[in-house]
Amino acid sequence: MPGAYERRRFLRWTGGLLLGSAAAGIAGARAAGRTDSMTGTTPTAAAGNGEIRLFLCGDVMTARGIDQILPYSVDPVLHEPFATSALDYLRLAERANGAIPRPVDFGYIWGDALAEWARVAPDLRIANLETSLTTRDDWQRGKGIHYRMHPANAPVLAAAGFDCCVLANNHVLDWGVTGLAETLQTLDRAGIKTAGAGRDRAEAEAPAVMTTASGRVLVFAFGTQSSGIAADWAASAGQPGVNLLADLSAATLRRIAAKGRPAAACWCSPSARRAAALRPTGRRRPGSPG
Repeated sequence: MPGAYERRRFLRWTGGLLLGSAAAGIAGARAAGRTDSMTGTTPTAAAGNGEIRLFLCGDVMTARGIDQILPYSVDPVLHEPFATSALDYLRLAERANGAIPRPVDFGYIWGDALAEWARVAPDLRIANLETSLTTRDDWQRGKGIHYRMHPANAPVLAAAGFDCCVLANNHVLDWGVTGLAETLQTLDRAGIKTAGAGRDRAEAEAPAVMTTASGRVLVFAFGTQSSGIAADWAASAGQPGVNLLADLSAATLRRIAAKGRPAAACWCSPSARRAAALRPTGRRRPGSPG
């Protein structure tokens, strides 16, 4: 089973094939070290000058106590070994920080990040969403943790300005295929692109395609079992699920790369654990970790 090192190496290979020689510029960008101390981004000129600034974030979890303080909430019952209610997490937070108002507006949970996003002004904001947006109650037996947020709270993601949510992770099917279907439908209605999961294999494998003033950006997302994704979560013909890679072989790499051209920039998220954003000149645009 591939580990973190194999996933990172696979990511570097994928970037090299998708953008050709652009991947070689990553080392130079790291050596230059000219990054913002708060966000890890490198200052750029105005949009349209051939550069694309990406905000990359993982992992975003808006379930449990967060869902409970938003305007709409799912049933707080949890199926975890150490907590039976999402309200338990809320009580712990209040014990440490004082009373939390309820309900809060959709921008509340992002705090100072809202001003920082406005200051940095990324062209696109991409996040690994580790929460199902569903009211379905088909929780997956045998799994210790299940994340979900009420679909009516989707504006919390819009408040963050997310353009794309990566779904190739080990929580998107916490509430079954019906929960996944509702998640996809909710994000689509919110105008947020998705990558890494779908109603069938073709949709799960397809990249999210977005356009900026400097060109297209393709977001690929794929998972591996080593990141906690069950083998039976894999999407197939007529079966909803995750874009799960059987291996990290050269053949798999070439199949992914064939889908990625031409593009100004590609973001590849294997198992939604590691990420790299490349602009056309090859310099890396790291975002802020979640």
